[in-house]
Amino acid sequence: MRTVIIGLGTVSRTHRKALALMDDVELVAVADVKPEKKEELPEGVHFYEDYKEIIRIIQSTGNQAGYEEALTADKFVIMRHDVEYSVDRAYALAKVESSMDFTSTFFFQWTNNSYNILSRRNQDLIKDMHERGHVIGLHYALNGLTDMQEVRHQIKKEMDILSEMFGFPITQFSVHRPSPDVLRENIKLPGILNAYQDEFFTFAEKVTDQTPLKVKYMSDANHIWRYGYPDEANITGYDKVQILTHPFAWSKKGYDNRDNYAVLIQEKYNEMIDSINNECKDFCEFKDEFLEASLIPERNR
Repeated sequence: MRTVIIGLGTVSRTHRKALALMDDVELVAVADVKPEKKEELPEGVHFYEDYKEIIRIIQSTGNQAGYEEALTADKFVIMRHDVEYSVDRAYALAKVESSMDFTSTFFFQWTNNSYNILSRRNQDLIKDMHERGHVIGLHYALNGLTDMQEVRHQIKKEMDILSEMFGFPITQFSVHRPSPDVLRENIKLPGILNAYQDEFFTFAEKVTDQTPLKVKYMSDANHIWRYGYPDEANITGYDKVQILTHPFAWSKKGYDNRDNYAVLIQEKYNEMIDSINNECKDFCEFKDEFLEASLIPERNR
């Protein structure tokens, strides 16, 4: 059953949580006489259906592009994903895109405490994403580096390693939490594309509504849409657009911010249990006991 909530008053939060408990019910849209009410939805509430609507708008423009195509295009809309915490969440979002004949760019971290990009399972998922037509790139973490020459060296080094491990070229990167110095640097390397280079991103010391932007940039960083929501007005109102999402924040049920973290932690918890179970024969007698321990609130199980 596909459901719409009309009216985003206080009680709508209760309705959304109730619908999230029903596996055979899918919330596909919300509406209110005051459009600004959508901005009052709890932080981190990102439904796949909302994402599909963004894709539909992009497809309607005819300007969908990857970074290579955008480099020489007069008009473009780039969809990019910086992958934090979970390769599985990125893979799930990639499948949503594939179901709509849409491809985008996914940037993965090499130095990430939350996932191992080179584990057998994660390599299989990422290679499948590549085979589906998605572009795979490096999400480079500065890790305290401030020397721009060393930053350039490390980016190239990590991209070369990933290219060899995955068996296909890694030629694009984004920077994790880029400092103003990095954005000012406008890093360009031979044969490599930077998501923040000036063809795709307009850097300004302080962005206001009056700041002239060659490229309209929108991001869901920290579960809040920065610099505007990617609706029809913002996507079609500019010749050049770059949209950044973080896959861990998106789900079919559209958890609020707190519950999304709880579900994500439970997913990682279960992943650790499976890893230990596969490696340690004596763990099997304890496995069920650990699986019964749930971190997810009762309302979202």
